[in-house]
This record gives sequence, structure tokens and C-alpha cells, in this order.
Amino acid sequence: MGVDGRLRAIVELSQAMAAAPTETASWRAAARGAMEALGGSFGALSVWERDQGRLRVLVNAGERAAGEEEFPEDETYSVHEFPEIAEFPHERWAVGAGPSAWVETASGAGPLSGPGAGPGSGRGGPRAAALRRRGRGCCVVAPVVLHGRAWGELYVARPRGAPVFGRDDADFATVIASVVAAGLAQTERLEEVRRLAFTDPLTGLANRRAVDVRLDEAVARHRREGAVVSLVVCDLNGLKRVNDTHGHAVGDRLLERFGTVLSVCGAKLPGALAARLGGDEFCLVAVGPSADEVIAVADELCARAGDLNLGEGVACGIASTGDPIGEVRSARRLFRLADAAQYRAKGARSAVPVVAGRDERVVELADAPPRGGDRRRFRDAGPGA
Repeated sequence: MGVDGRLRAIVELSQAMAAAPTETASWRAAARGAMEALGGSFGALSVWERDQGRLRVLVNAGERAAGEEEFPEDETYSVHEFPEIAEFPHERWAVGAGPSAWVETASGAGPLSGPGAGPGSGRGGPRAAALRRRGRGCCVVAPVVLHGRAWGELYVARPRGAPVFGRDDADFATVIASVVAAGLAQTERLEEVRRLAFTDPLTGLANRRAVDVRLDEAVARHRREGAVVSLVVCDLNGLKRVNDTHGHAVGDRLLERFGTVLSVCGAKLPGALAARLGGDEFCLVAVGPSADEVIAVADELCARAGDLNLGEGVACGIASTGDPIGEVRSARRLFRLADAAQYRAKGARSAVPVVAGRDERVVELADAPPRGGDRRRFRDAGPGA
């Protein structure tokens, strides 16, 4: 590949990582982009987990050998056996040079010599054995440096019989690794922004924005596949009294405690989202479990909330497409029904959840226009929503 081709490959790699919608997509773009830029048949990206002394493979791209998964759950290698990521960059930095890539071959004979040679040059070892085991002839390994520290490594291999990587390839791999590091840094920032955008800062639960996204997706799945979608809306009783009597710091602790209880109970529903809607309002969104399973969890939630110090329990309303609540065309409709059920629970000071479709008045209440002085807060207007 000529200079123009390599410049084009760098631009394409940068664009692919910038356009990746998720962290895993960014990893895939990095490994695949490096593989294509270097003319390899296989590429991988690994992270150095210092606390566990291991390299963990994040993604394998290209022609995978038997047993290699694209996103392996637990493919790890001890840095005791592969110490280059921990030692070689620092050896280079100690003499004023930056981290650079190196080449290794299945034969164990390094093709490079002199100051640009890598740590595996001229000897066999675990990498050479791994190349032979997987039918590969050579590899180039480039340290990925993020925030001034060795973060992990980029690995590109060619099959047995293909031309062996040379010094130009190793130098180019070093450049590619720096581009990948820049892309990873951007992904980290985006992930942090995304986390903050969809997380309640006090409790660490999801926030209303995250609920809206999840519910819209869930209702679309319900309409498409018939999946059961359930929404549990909770109003924590007595928070104002706690704030007025003991101060907002104590009130915040009560909110955090209830958030923990909600998270623990919600974990019994696979994939459920636990969220704080704002103020003293919380919710659970479940997709898949039956209405009865959701009600059982809500029963436990109410019981555990009643045992919280300083609290006065919780008013809990449930709306589930698994119950006779009529057609649910939008998330707004499910919210109105759960709100109405919660309103009934609060008015009756019920120690157990009120369930739309099982309490005959809830659907009627959700669809009725508010009366003068009525303080209901059903989501949005319009009974047909």
C-alpha cells in the first residue's frame, strides 16, 4: 500500500471509530480498520487490566480461528507470559523514544533487527506458539497509549505463507495505534456523556430520559411481537415530612435507600430498568416477565419500603399489557394507566400495589378528565394517548 493508500486508510479508520454508535462498535472499527490498513487477515484489540495482571481481548475481527469469538466473554492472557505491553513501552520511554510496534513470526525468528526491533525479535515464545496454533505466519503488535499510559495493544496477523510484516509496517502500525487511542478517548468521553445524560446523579438509577427511550422501544416491541410490557410507578410517601423535619440531606439518604431497594427488587425481573423519574417518584420497566411476576416483585417492593427508617412506605401502581387494559399504542398510554393506579394506591394509603385492569376503576380514572381542584399528575393529556 502506497503513501496515499495509507493516508486513506487512516482517514477511514478515524471516520469509522467516530461514527461508531457504541463502545463495542468502536472496538470493532479499530480492529477491522487496523487489519485492513496493514493488509492483514485478522485483527484484535486488547486492554491491559492492571489490577488482574492480564490482557483481555475486547474484539477479534477478520478470519477467526477455531474457538475465537468476535466479542469473547473471557479471552485473557497473563502479562507474565506476554510482558511486552507492560515492559517494552516503558523501556522505550526511558530512552526518550515513544512506544512503537514490533513484529513477530511463527518461526520465532524476528525479521527486524537493530534499534527498531521489537521484544520478540530473534526468539520464540508464547506469541510464536499462538501464531503456529492458529495457522498464522506473522503478526505486528502495537501498544495503545491512552492518557499517557499503556492502555492495551492492537494486534494484526497474516496467514502462513503471506509476506512477513516489515519495518515500514511496524512504523505504520505505531501510527494506527495512536489514531485508535484518539478514537478510544473520544468514545470514553461520549460514553461518559451518555451515562450522565441517562443517569440520576443522586441514586445512580436511570432517569426519566432513559425511561422514555426504553418504554418507546418496549411498546414498539409489544406491538410488533406481542411482548408483555409492564410499568411500575412508585411514589415515596413522607419525603416532604422528612425534608422539613430532618433536612434535605436526610431526605436524600431516604431516596438513595429506596433506590437501592428498587434496584434489588427489580433485579428479579430479567432486564428490568429501575429509574428515578424525579422528586419522590420512581419506576420499574419490565419487558418479558408476566404481569403476575411483576406484581409479585412490586408486592415485595412495597413491603421492603415500609421497613425503611423515617419513610412511610410507598404508593405503587402497575400497568401491564399482560392485563386487560385495552390497546396500548404508546408509552404515554401505559404511563397514564400506571399513574392512575398509583394515584388510587396513594389515595387509599394502600400497603400493596394497585393494578390497572385488576382494579376496575383505574382505566376509568385514567381516561376521565380531571375535576376542579384535582391534583392528579397523569402523564400528558388525552384519554386516547
